[in-house]
Amino acid sequence: MNEDGALEGFRCRDCGRTYPATTYEWRCESCGGAFGVQNPTGFLKAAIDRDDHTLWRYRESLPLAEVVSLGEGMTPMVRDSGYGPGIHLKLEFLAPTGSFKDRGAATLVSFLKQNGIREVVEDSSGNSAASLAAYCAAAGITARIFVPSDASPAKMRQISSFGASLVPIRGPRSESARAAMDAAKSGSYYASHCWHPFIFEGLKTFAFEVVEQLKWQAPDAIFFPVGNGILILGAYQGFRELRESSVIRKIPRLFAIQAAACAPLAEAYRLGEPEPIEIDLQETIAEGVRIARPVRGREILEVVRETGGMALAVDEEEIVETREELAHRGLYVEPTSPVAVAGLKRALADGILVPEQVTVVPLTGSGLKAQGR
Repeated sequence: MNEDGALEGFRCRDCGRTYPATTYEWRCESCGGAFGVQNPTGFLKAAIDRDDHTLWRYRESLPLAEVVSLGEGMTPMVRDSGYGPGIHLKLEFLAPTGSFKDRGAATLVSFLKQNGIREVVEDSSGNSAASLAAYCAAAGITARIFVPSDASPAKMRQISSFGASLVPIRGPRSESARAAMDAAKSGSYYASHCWHPFIFEGLKTFAFEVVEQLKWQAPDAIFFPVGNGILILGAYQGFRELRESSVIRKIPRLFAIQAAACAPLAEAYRLGEPEPIEIDLQETIAEGVRIARPVRGREILEVVRETGGMALAVDEEEIVETREELAHRGLYVEPTSPVAVAGLKRALADGILVPEQVTVVPLTGSGLKAQGR
């Protein structure tokens, strides 16, 4: 924020071109790169509002004057000795709409309201759209959502229940994205959960909470289920700000876990490639990570390698088995969540990680969103 509280704007992460905060462009016109917030606030430990038990306790570390909130953030983190004495599960599925996406939606919609945006379009297989629809409803913003026609019926009902206009699109997930981008060319504001930088302003609070809940210590490792990978990238941004503020000394090892049926990042990591590998898209019960071409795939691979983590793939049997295992521990999650826990189990079995190391796994979505799957 500048001295009068106004946001300076966005900067392309690749070529450095700047844009005003009022732009309707959703990526750089010059090089196609993704935007970052031009003047991020950084982490301000002394400014935490300890009476606020939402992510807005870190409001002074977020470049926003407006707040649209449904009570998101500060999700519980529980130790699970069944996997090892150092393993913690962070219950992101207890967010208002049942997924971690509420973190990003809260800050994005706050930004939209602050800038007078009245109508948006988005594409999503479910959770991102449901979250955006809920927060737009709270802010009085009209939302039109493009979804794959074979997306979870429970998720589509949730999206429409918030008053959003639902547009089913036949074909793979990429067709929904194309339809939303075409709508954006016609003058609608593209509130993309993959592209918009204010999504990551909200997601970085995951890192803030983890470190605060661990009594201002960084964990050794974190395992994320990864499709487009926005949570791992948002967390990395948060940990980087914590390190730059001297709250932590080192960023944890960040692991990107994918379903073997759709693992362009895991395959690229295995082959030592800098970009996601082109794959033949297969079916997986974990529909939330069924992304053949992650738009920020290069960034994810860079983050994994920089932090000493890995990108790994787990098969369907491991996912199904782990979901049942979590349910028997009292944790009812949708099929995407156990992808990360299955990756953790693989890393423990292979000696990549030891059970005593402090490790966090976010359980990203509620099982109530995936009835019948």
